[in-house]
Amino acid sequence: MKRLVTLLLLLSVAAFALVACGGEEAPPAEEVIDTETVTTTAPAEEPVTEEATLPPPVVDDVPTPTLAPDAPGGDEQEPEAQPEEPLQPEAEPGTDGGADEGVVFPWPEDRFGYGIQIHGNATVGDPVATMDAVANQLGLDWIKVQVEWPAVHPSPDAEQWFIYDGVMDQAFNYGVNVMLSVVGAPAWTRASGTENGPPDDYAEYYAFLEELLTRYEGKVQAIEVWNEQNLDREWQTGSGLVPAQYVEFLSGAYETIKAHNSDIIVISGALSPTGVHDGITVYDDFLYMDGLLEAGLLDYTDCVGAHHNGYNIGPDVAFDQTGSAPDAATASFRGPFDNPHHSWSFKTTLDTYAEKVRAIDPEMKLCVTEFGWASSEGYDAPPEGFGFAADNTLEEQATYIVDAYQQMRESGYVWLTFLFNFDYGNKSGGPSNDNVPYSIIDVNGVPRPAFGAISAMEKTP
Repeated sequence: MKRLVTLLLLLSVAAFALVACGGEEAPPAEEVIDTETVTTTAPAEEPVTEEATLPPPVVDDVPTPTLAPDAPGGDEQEPEAQPEEPLQPEAEPGTDGGADEGVVFPWPEDRFGYGIQIHGNATVGDPVATMDAVANQLGLDWIKVQVEWPAVHPSPDAEQWFIYDGVMDQAFNYGVNVMLSVVGAPAWTRASGTENGPPDDYAEYYAFLEELLTRYEGKVQAIEVWNEQNLDREWQTGSGLVPAQYVEFLSGAYETIKAHNSDIIVISGALSPTGVHDGITVYDDFLYMDGLLEAGLLDYTDCVGAHHNGYNIGPDVAFDQTGSAPDAATASFRGPFDNPHHSWSFKTTLDTYAEKVRAIDPEMKLCVTEFGWASSEGYDAPPEGFGFAADNTLEEQATYIVDAYQQMRESGYVWLTFLFNFDYGNKSGGPSNDNVPYSIIDVNGVPRPAFGAISAMEKTP
């Protein structure tokens, strides 16, 4: 979502709140919930053993270096268990730079891109098996990798590019298009000594972009500049959450990327949908979007980034229509039903973003850099603060994901889209990790029903 959120603040029935999952912030709900205390807990279900519909991926038992987490609430960790069956590549990777395997560069403006976010740390698992699964089994043509600048350069003289080299090389070999979400600033670039905001000198970030593009020359088709900058845990500065400040930051990044290669797609940092707005620690995404557009956002982006994770309602349910949703009467997590707000709804959020953007530029599209539905079926309980995951069966997760892909394709206003996520399930430390219920691979490396559903899904460019 993606950095992926670890926080669910619910102030009251009348106040709106944040939630964490795959980069999403949760709107208001009836229950008071946060990541420390959960007053409404979904009943634990009997574990369900799912048979793999396709061979599971290989996860090597390789220690992970101490790095900045790939997403809030989810440190990079070794998988809990090894899958019993290794995933064998169905085809040899290409040898000519990936052109014969499906890379399309530059990506056409009228072509819809089907993508998915992968774990991205080449020290965990087998990048060859990962790319084979994405390209040849799922049939997707894009991946998202979140690049942590502090992980690459924990100090001015340290370099740890090996974290991403394997993934980037194999994506290139298998002809998979790559979108990099470049986030975080090393502590040594900020007087505050923290990593949750831009560097004091924006030029440091631009220099890192140039270094990254030079190292992965010809292997990067799109870059998302930052992540969820309407939250202070992602964008903490002395001046607070100021939309115009982000646009200033984006303008330099845009110029740097385009000077390197004008065909690379620049995506503005996706906002976190949230019902909370205090203007200091969190900024309502609709209001923040208005501020971005007023500050000239569309002059410095090829595509407007967006996030949404669907909680326990389907992708076609508007926020004011939740009462007629199939599970309205039986859902244990009551937020979308008892306290309707736009930020609960995938449909309302994306439709409204598109309306705002296209009122200024009718040709501008959204790039949905994180979407998904969590299901805790098969696990003892959902992670704390993620009670909605208990309401979604594995079959519902699969249905919602496929429906969302097709809904975005048919909307005409989405260019690229990335599901959260492929393989955090067996690479994030177990079911209590926030990222795991969203994964289409379970903790044992076995594909969940969504894997087969995506594989079988018709993919119309």
